[in-house]
This record gives sequence, C-alpha cells and structure tokens, in this order.
Amino acid sequence: MVNERKVLVIECTDSTGLIAKITNICFEYQLNIIRNDEFVDCDHNRFFMRTELEGQFSDKRMVDQLARALPKNATIRLVDPGRKRIVLMVTKEPHCLGELMMKSQYGSLNAEIIAVIGNHNTLSELTEKFSVPFHHVSHENISRELHEQQIKDIIDRYNPDHLVLAKYMRILTAGFVEHYPNKIINIHHSFLPAFIGAKPYHQAYERGVKIIGATAHFVNNDLDDGPIITQDVIRVDHRYSAEQMAEAGRHVEESVLAHALQQVLNEKVLVYGNRTVVFD
Repeated sequence: MVNERKVLVIECTDSTGLIAKITNICFEYQLNIIRNDEFVDCDHNRFFMRTELEGQFSDKRMVDQLARALPKNATIRLVDPGRKRIVLMVTKEPHCLGELMMKSQYGSLNAEIIAVIGNHNTLSELTEKFSVPFHHVSHENISRELHEQQIKDIIDRYNPDHLVLAKYMRILTAGFVEHYPNKIINIHHSFLPAFIGAKPYHQAYERGVKIIGATAHFVNNDLDDGPIITQDVIRVDHRYSAEQMAEAGRHVEESVLAHALQQVLNEKVLVYGNRTVVFD
C-alpha cells in the first residue's frame, strides 16, 4: 500500500507538553514526521504547529483523538498538500497575472488556475493563451452590490480554495469579503503600512523615499490592513520618477505575490487576529 503525505496544522492555547502529546498520537498511528515547525506567541499564550506526515491516515479518528488531548477550542486541520484550485481577479495590468499563469503552467506554483475574472476585458487574450476561462464582468452602469453578486455567482460555481487579487483595482465591500473569510489574497504596491490606498508610487515619489516595496496580505474589511503574508523592497534614489518607481515596483509585486501564494497553498500560513504565523 502506497503511503500518503498530509500536513497537520494546529493552533491552541499554549500549555506544557503539547508537542509530546501531538507527536505521541502521530506515533500511535504509525505516521512518520517528515518536518515539524512550531511557534509560541508568549504575549497571547498561543501555540502554533505545522507537521508534515507520511503514512496511512485515519483522518477523523486521529483528529478526534488530538482534540481530546489538546486544550479546548483547539483548531486542528489535517490537509492534503495537493494542488489547490484558485480563481484570479484582475483589472488591466498583466504582470502579476502573467507571472502566476507561467508558474502554474510549468509546475512551480502548487495551484491550478481555474478561472480569471476581470472588470475590464483587457487581459482576456493573455488568459486564453493558457486555456483558462476568462469572465468579463463590467462594473460600469451597475451598482457595486450587483456587480459583486455577479462575480460571486461565478466564483461559487468554481468553488476555489483561494481567490487572488492579481492587481484587481477595486475596493471590495464588507459583504463580499465576509463571504470568503481568509481566502482572499491581495498584492498591494507598497511596503505597508506606508502609502495605503491609490497611487502609492506617486505618494512615495512625493515623500522622497529611498526604498519601495510590495506587500501580499489577506483581505479584510479595512483598506490594505489585512494580515500580512510577506513583503519585499528594492532601493531607489532621487533619479527615479514616479513612473520609473512603478516600473521597478512591478517586478517586486510579481515575486511577492507568487511567494506569498505558494506559502498559503503549502499550508505554511496561519492567520490569527490581524497577524500571521508563516513557517518557511
């Protein structure tokens, strides 16, 4: 019988002996621990653990046994690490879309892009080159609520694991965000919390900054204030115009979004409150 691989993800109140309790139960089920990472947030007394396991699994029995052994209200997930299904949302900029399409096509991103939704039709030709369905849902001459309902109808038809805003340049309503809790990933073209909102490169230029960056984060109901997954920066100087900063920043946006998405797809990101634990 061929062994399976799965990822065990646990969050709970911290207490003595948690790692021993968890690993002993894994041993009872004759599971081999391939990799283990843990973290304790001492300020909030929270324990986080991610364990890669190999063997023959009895998912429900094992999760029930872990629940009895761990503090009450522990969050326990035993996850298949296979390729996830994602839907991308776009507006007009092609760089993040193209990067994710290429990585998915050639296997360096643990995801199948099952659809792309755009509020403009600009990127339909690029999407079709990868044989991915493109859905144009115009926001013009329609209420925001009805526009988002049309998008939700399409997304829910595909039932994706995650929704990725690959330079989708519209603010989502609270109702839309709450429909996909901790499932929407956004790339923001600045090193948050600096330069929130529109035209951050122009804001950076006016401020005379010497570094610019990008931030990938989960979307919540506060503009550009969701739990941060990953960030990166590059150096600029007084010679850069706002447009040159934007051009340089696009390369950072591509790499930050792709890296953040890969971490999420590999079950290495745990969200709690407005923060994340990211196991590299």
